[in-house]
Amino acid sequence: MTRKIIIDTDPGQDDAVAILLALASPEDFDVLGIVAVAGNVSLPQNARNALKVVELSGRTEVPVYAGCERPMRRHLVTAEHVHGDTGLNGPGLPEPKIRLKKQHGVDFIVDTLLAHEPGTITLCTLGPLTNIAMALVKAPRIASRIKEIVMMGGAYFEVGNITPAAEFNIYVDPEAADVVMRSGIPIVMAPLDATHMILTTHDRLEKIDAIGNKAGKAVAQMLAFSERFDLQKYGTKGAPLHDPCVIAYLIKPELFEGRHINVTIETASELTMGMTVADYWGVTGRVKNVTFLRSGHAEGFYQLLVERLARLP
Repeated sequence: MTRKIIIDTDPGQDDAVAILLALASPEDFDVLGIVAVAGNVSLPQNARNALKVVELSGRTEVPVYAGCERPMRRHLVTAEHVHGDTGLNGPGLPEPKIRLKKQHGVDFIVDTLLAHEPGTITLCTLGPLTNIAMALVKAPRIASRIKEIVMMGGAYFEVGNITPAAEFNIYVDPEAADVVMRSGIPIVMAPLDATHMILTTHDRLEKIDAIGNKAGKAVAQMLAFSERFDLQKYGTKGAPLHDPCVIAYLIKPELFEGRHINVTIETASELTMGMTVADYWGVTGRVKNVTFLRSGHAEGFYQLLVERLARLP
C-alpha cells in the first residue's frame, strides 16, 4: 500500500540518497512534500540542495519548503567537515530551475496533517528535529494525527559521532528531540547502531556507479566524497550510510532488527548533551516510546538501493 510521507531533511549526501530512494519508489510512497531544516549546513544551502536532488530524480512535481534556520534554543552546529562547504560536495549538480514554495515548512507540516485523515501521514526525519518540534509546539493537536515518525538519529551502543556521547542530528537540537520523544507519537529510530552496519564499501559504490544513469553516477560521487571522513575516523572498510535507512525501513522493515524501548534525551549536561539514553534492557520502568533499530542487513539494503536508483533518470 502506498504510504503518504513528508520528508524533513538537511541534505547532506546521505539525505540526498534517502530522498532519491523515496522518489524512486512511487508504489511505496506518496511524497507530499520535502521540508528543509538547518543542520548539516545552513538552511538556505540545505533548501537549495533539496531542490537539486528533486531535479536529479526527475520528480519535479514534489514541492520543497524551507523550515527553521536555527535550533529552538541553541546556536547552530553544522558539519561542513563531513559534507563539504555545499553539503553536497562530490557531483557537480546544476543550479536548480525549480523554486521553493513560499509557505514556511512548519506551516506546511501543520496544514498538511490537518487536511488529511488522522493516522495517514508518516514523517520521515533525516536531520535535526527542529521543524517537527516547532510544528508540535505551534499546533499540539497534530500529534494524534501523525501515523508515525521514522527518524535517523541517536545511538546507544555506538554512542556518539559529533561528541563522545551524542549523534549529530539529536545534538544539533536536543530540545527539539526532547519535545518529539515526549509527544506520544509512535516513533521508529534508526540510530548509529543500525546505520554503522550499512557500510559503503568499494564494491557497493562500484555497483551504484555501474547503474550508468545520472542518479547512480551522482550518488557514487557523493558517497565517495562523504565517506573519506568516516573512513579515516573509524578505520572501517566503508562509511556508514545513515539517512536512507529511514526509507529502506519503510519499504522493507525486515532489513532491520530492534525492540520497543524507552528513549530519553539529555538536555541538561554539557558533557553528554544530546545523548539518546536508550533503556534497551528495560531497567527504568519508563514508558516505552521508541522502536529502536539496533542492527541492519547491508546486503539486502544495497540490493534495494541499486534496484530503485536504476529507475531514475
